[in-house]
Amino acid sequence: MEIITIIFLTIISLIFIKLIFFSPPHKLPPGPPRFPVIGNIIWLKKNSFSDFQGVLRDLASRHGPIITLHVGSKPSIWVTDRSLAHEALVQNGAVFSDRPLALPTTRVITSNQHDIHSSVYGSLWRTLRRNLTSEILQPARVKAHGPSRKWALEILVDLFETEQREKGFVSEALDHLRHAMFCLLALMCFGEKLRREEIKEIEEAQYQMLISYTKFSVLNIFPSVTKFLLRRKWKEYLELRKSQESVLLKFVNARGRETSGDVLCYVDTLLSLEIPTEEDEGKKRKLSDSEIVSLCSELLNAATDPTATAMQWILAIMVKYPEIQKEIREEDLGKLSYLKAVILESLRRHPPGHYLSYHKVTNDTVLGGFLVPRQGSLPLYTYRDYCYNCYELGI
Repeated sequence: MEIITIIFLTIISLIFIKLIFFSPPHKLPPGPPRFPVIGNIIWLKKNSFSDFQGVLRDLASRHGPIITLHVGSKPSIWVTDRSLAHEALVQNGAVFSDRPLALPTTRVITSNQHDIHSSVYGSLWRTLRRNLTSEILQPARVKAHGPSRKWALEILVDLFETEQREKGFVSEALDHLRHAMFCLLALMCFGEKLRREEIKEIEEAQYQMLISYTKFSVLNIFPSVTKFLLRRKWKEYLELRKSQESVLLKFVNARGRETSGDVLCYVDTLLSLEIPTEEDEGKKRKLSDSEIVSLCSELLNAATDPTATAMQWILAIMVKYPEIQKEIREEDLGKLSYLKAVILESLRRHPPGHYLSYHKVTNDTVLGGFLVPRQGSLPLYTYRDYCYNCYELGI
């Protein structure tokens, strides 16, 4: 009995010494109580997933601007404050530059993380990003697409005028802006002015994949189990991806058969691009058809809705405040400083996207006085910002 007591007291002493002398100086950010294996997702309300923005705002009001949510055993450090986001992404960009392992459904639509927003920080990400910025988004290329923008603007004006004639007013501004933006991006991507029917076909394929994210999210819960229990649902999801590939590859292959084009398009750069191989360091290979589809889909999705939503708010602000519209019209077109200020103010008050790309730290680090572990992910959430001097502060 005495031996058992001594062993018990020794274990208690060792635990006490470890807690006192060997505990890390910084702890994880606060959050709801958690259970082993399950995490703290159980505390979310019944309708939390449909109104997750409201949940995050409520948690931020109770726990502060940086929160820990556990889905299973892995922590997700949610950042809801602009200054902390600036500290992470700008001041310490190299530390927060990596991406976490994607969910199973995400790996399908990104060709195993072979696109820009989900690929891990490394040679592949640098190659894909450099290709987009230097070949498509550089000033000379953007200037070359001037006729493309003019064509998209004509489509937008025609949609507004048609609805005005039929209804006497314009009520579908966002839909018209989205369609015109999609036409422009499709032209920049595939190098052709597609017919309305073809644009609708691509839009439908993209839309079905976007809405499938919520519908098939159950496949990401214990994927090794759901892979067998939900075989039909997995098959349905893979068929949806196959349908998207068949639609986009039709335009990719049509561009590949052309010997030349008026302006370099995104598909042209992807067909000639070589990326580093994962097996042999130093060797390169061409992109697969699935990877080209993922990169084209990324361009179409990333720029359509955010741009259209931002433009809608900018138009609404100028309609509400005619004096702003007058200042923009009379501004020196060479500087566009006032127009830039209007755009930045609109983005501050009405951010078109609330959830930014997930990040992962390369090493254990500290943010806002709390520990961000290497194995954890760092999602960022943005909402209406009431910082009126953030431009002067540089954030």
